[in-house]
This record gives sequence, structure tokens and C-alpha cells, in this order.
Amino acid sequence: MFRKILIANRGEIACRIIRSAQKMGIATVAVYSEADRNALHVEMADEKVAIGPAPASESYLKLDKIIEACRQTGAEAVHPGYGFLSENANFAKALAEAGIVFIGPPIGAIEAMGDKITSKKVAKEAGVSVVPGHMGLIESGDEAVRISAEIGLPVMLKASAGGGGKGMRVAWNEQEVREGFDLARREAKSSFGDERIFIEKFVEQPRHIEIQVLADKHGNVIHLGERECSIQRRNQKVIEEAPSSFLDPETRAAMGAQACALAAAVGYETAGTVEFIVDRDRNFYFLEMNTRLQVEHPVTELVTGLDLVELMIRVADGEKLPLAQEDVVLKGWAIEARLYAEDPFRGFLPSTGRLRRYRPPEDAAHEGTIIRNDTGVVEGSEITLFYDPMIAKLCTYAEGEGTAAREKAIDVMSDALDAFTITGIRNNIAFLSGLMAHPRFRRGDLSTAFIAEEYGKSFEGADATDEDLRILAAIATCVQLIERVRLDDLSGRLRPHPGTIRPDWVVLIDGEAVDITITSGMPSIPFDVEMIVDGIEHRVVTAWKPGDLLWHGIVDDKEVFAQIERRGAALRVERRGVARMTQLLRPSVGQIYRHMPEKAVSELDNRLACPMPGIVVSLPVEEGQKVEAGETLATVEAMKMENVLRAERDVVIKKICAAPGDVVAFDQVLIEFE
Repeated sequence: MFRKILIANRGEIACRIIRSAQKMGIATVAVYSEADRNALHVEMADEKVAIGPAPASESYLKLDKIIEACRQTGAEAVHPGYGFLSENANFAKALAEAGIVFIGPPIGAIEAMGDKITSKKVAKEAGVSVVPGHMGLIESGDEAVRISAEIGLPVMLKASAGGGGKGMRVAWNEQEVREGFDLARREAKSSFGDERIFIEKFVEQPRHIEIQVLADKHGNVIHLGERECSIQRRNQKVIEEAPSSFLDPETRAAMGAQACALAAAVGYETAGTVEFIVDRDRNFYFLEMNTRLQVEHPVTELVTGLDLVELMIRVADGEKLPLAQEDVVLKGWAIEARLYAEDPFRGFLPSTGRLRRYRPPEDAAHEGTIIRNDTGVVEGSEITLFYDPMIAKLCTYAEGEGTAAREKAIDVMSDALDAFTITGIRNNIAFLSGLMAHPRFRRGDLSTAFIAEEYGKSFEGADATDEDLRILAAIATCVQLIERVRLDDLSGRLRPHPGTIRPDWVVLIDGEAVDITITSGMPSIPFDVEMIVDGIEHRVVTAWKPGDLLWHGIVDDKEVFAQIERRGAALRVERRGVARMTQLLRPSVGQIYRHMPEKAVSELDNRLACPMPGIVVSLPVEEGQKVEAGETLATVEAMKMENVLRAERDVVIKKICAAPGDVVAFDQVLIEFE
């Protein structure tokens, strides 16, 4: 077995690989850029080597620097994780020439499957069902329009070397084909150093379902079942689960057989994933093969009980797979939610900054359920614009079968998200909570268009039931009563608190009054009070203390978590993706507040402010130019994704305040209008 391996990656996947290697008694080497000098993976590894400036193109993508780090530390093998150099055949070749083992597939398999055009041809020859499309290279937007017309709109423009949703665009008309071609090509070149683009038919209402394969150097190939990855935004996966609620045993077996046939056809070794799109009639088509570990591999580990990273290391060392296909048994249900540094309330724009608070729920196994959080950050870590915006992968598991197990895993995930505290940057926890509560998601009616269909381009908060609002009101009452009693006890105002409170209150929730009546109990710690909220009886028990951002308690015999944030006289309470501003008042004061006028919303000013920190890619307008609503004003790259900023109305350009290549901050003015 290897004595020392180097992890050619960063963030949560580097931490994940380090944990498995150290469990096996293998020493680990971390590499890091200047931006990651104090990163968690650097702290966890046994040794560390600096490899360059913050941009990945000058550090994590530098083959020679990785190999030199191996020589410097004596690392015998390299695990590439995912992204960066994980599917780079030249990297694998360079390692082989240096006598270093690549913990991944053979070079031929990387070349065949890493290029999406070649992989389609190989898959077709291996008897795998493929999507109709144009597999040749496309040189211009005009050619892309012509080919799209021949295939039939809508189409998907994809980077040949792409992955992770980068270099991909769906086009529904000629204009979108032209724009999508240029954007996809630039993203592909920026992310992968390869700007080749191909086009294939876009299957409407598709489900994205993938098969995990595993192969060794002795000709053994098995699959570990499927993962459903249909909940995506901009072709970037957001929620994954194993198994899929859509597949029947026959379809699962057929997809698994085709995935194994493809792996065998290219002489595959190690872990890999064969991705399919599946239509409403369960017809499935080969999408691509990822010759690496997938971001969503934890859900497969949870339902199989296997450690995929450990198996990859053992296969690379020449060991045979320890199990055959008949030994693979899927048990229970697992769900993964990706926590991103983005603002779902502002069109999912990227967010950067320091994690002032980072308190995930503890990893735990309890009564047939599991909570697992894979992350590469700690409290105080910096989220920069140089790398992927993923903060963590929160996974939950529930024993059982079918719908009951899936619903339990969703419920555990909902509680875990409620208990996850992040401050300092915007994040998508509320959005993930809303997804978990969405009726369509809960019944398994999924497609890759789910987010676009249900939420459009922005998230406005989860739908709140009457029960949701009563629970928020009960929590707000609890918190603010405890604060009042604590203040009385500490300040000695008027007299020591007698241990009783007035029974009648009003909670304002976003300006709407909810009547509260305390029927029994006293506001002590632990707090145990019975109250009537909007005519419904509730019992609230908690040990919450003033200053805690996480509220944890029991409401009507049900465990409840909520996020608490004091904002002046008001209290923001968030649970299940529903957030409300609340204020506890005496009924007489509540009557006055009901008549307070609302503050008017100001009109938009005559400027284009950058809605995110990033790098200006282009400003295709000139001063004095007339621009119609919908036309492109600027393109800004943030976290390796290009964001197009368009005119919201007809305008005339007065002044251009930035230039391509500029690094711009949030709300920095890019263009002024007349």
C-alpha cells in the first residue's frame, strides 16, 4: 500500500480524501495557492506545499508544480479529486513519466470519455443509447445556428471538455444559440483550457440520473446503483439522492448494464460515473462519463456502506475489488444538498466574504438516520471569487424502503438545514429548505427544469402554511419573553421579576398582528410555556439563551430548529425556508403599529451597478449608444461562471465606468445612463 499520497485539489474534496487516506494509515500532502494558505485541507494534511498565486490557472492547474510537489515530499501517488486536473490526460501522462501513480483511470479511458464528442461515438459503438446531435466541432455562431436548425430547437450547447455545468447553455431560438455559443466557448476556455463546443438535442422535461461504476485492474466492473441529480440550476446540480424514486427495477438494471458495458469498452479502472438523461417514459440516453469521483458520491456511500475514496486508492495500488455485482445491496435513502455562497433572493448571484459564523449540525447517527456534512471551510474561512462557490455538502440518510425512507431522509435534511448557521456571506440554505418543503419535490415529480419552472430566476422564500407562521410566532414570543425576563433580572428595573408575566400579547409578523395568549408556565430557562397562537394551542419548551443564533426546542412534542437574528427592536426568525420579521408587543401598542405607514420604495437610479464581486469580461456598448431593454450591457465572471447583465429598460449610455479585466466589487457602478 502507498505510504504517502498527494491530493491535487482543495476545499471539501481534499479534506474528504485526506480523511480516508489517514484512516488507512497513509500520510497525506496538501497543495495550496496563496488564497488557501490557511485553508482547512492544508491544516488537516501531514505535509503542505505552496504552488502559486490564487488563480487556479497559476496554481492548481499547473502540472509541473504538482509533480514538483510530489518529488519534494516523496509522494508515491496523486489523487486528483474532481475538477481541476482530475480528467486531464496530459496530467496523467506526466505523472506516469515521473513514476508517480495516478489514482484514477487509464490515460486511454480519460481521453475517450473526457472528450464528450469522442465519448458519444464510443458509447454508440458499445451499444449504449445516445442523444441525437452533432458530434463534430463547431467553429462559429453562424455554424451553430445552422446545425441547431437541422437538429431542431431547443438544443444544448456543451463544452467538449466540460463538466460541473460550466460551458453549457440551452438555446430555444437563433439569438440564444449565437449568444450561448460565445458564452459557452469562453467559459470552457476559462475553466478547462479547451474551447471546443458541440451541440445535441435538448430533451424536454428530462431527469438526470447517473450510474456509479467501479472497476479494478483485473477486468472486474460493477455498478453501485443510481443517483438522481435532476434538481439543477444553470446545469449545476443542487440536490442529489440515491436511489431514484423514478426508476423501476427493469430500467435500473438496463442502465447499470449499459454503464458497465461502456466502462469495459474503454478498459476502465477506478470509480467513475456514467450519466444519462431519462425522459418521462423512462427512455434513457447517454450524456457523458465522468472519469473521476463525483461531487455527489456521498449518497452512494450512504446507501451502500462503501468508502469510494478508499476503494479508489486500493484499486490504484493493484488490489482486486472486494465485492461482485451480486454483493451490491442498496439500503435506505440518502439525500445531498449543496450549500453555495450565493444569494437566491437576488437571482442566485455569487457572494464572497468571510464566514463570521459557520456552525453546521454535528455529524451523527441516530435511530436509523445519519447526518453527514462534507466541507472544506471553518469559521473564519474566506470565500473568494477564484474558486467554486460550494461551501459544503450536507447529506442525510434514513433506513427503510421506498417512499417512507425518502420522506424520512427529507425530514432529517429539513431539520439539519434549519440547524445550519452561516453568517458573513449570503448563502442558499433558505432555498434548499424551500426545496425540501416543496410538494412537487416531496412527491418525486422532478426534472432538470424543476427550479426554473417553480422559482423562475429568483427565490422569494418558501410558501408558508398557517402552521409555519404559528410556529414562527410561538418561537418569536418565546425568545422575546426570555429576553425581557433576562433584562429584568439583570437590571433590577422597578423590582425583581416576580416569575409571572401578563397573559396577552401581540406578535407582529411582517406588520401583520397575531394574537398570543399565555395560558400556563413561566419564562424561565428551560422555558416551558403553553400558549394560544392565533386561536390554536401550542406548548413550547426550550433551553435557548439570549445571544444564541440557533433556536432549538420542542413545539407540540416535535423537535424544531430555527435561526434567530436580532435587528434592532425586531427579531428575524427563519425556519423551513420561511423568514419573517417579528416583534412582541402589548396589544395596545400593536394597535398603534397597525396604522404605521409603509416606507415607499425608491425608483431605480440611472446606473448599472455590479450585483456581485467579479471580473469584467466584456462591455459591448459605447458612450452615447442607445440600448433597448433586454440587450447585453456587460458580462461579469464570478466563481468561474459568466453572468450576463442586461438592460431592464430602453436606455442611453452616458458613461462607462469600468473596463474588461477590471476586478469589481459588489454594487460598484459599471455604467451610467442619461
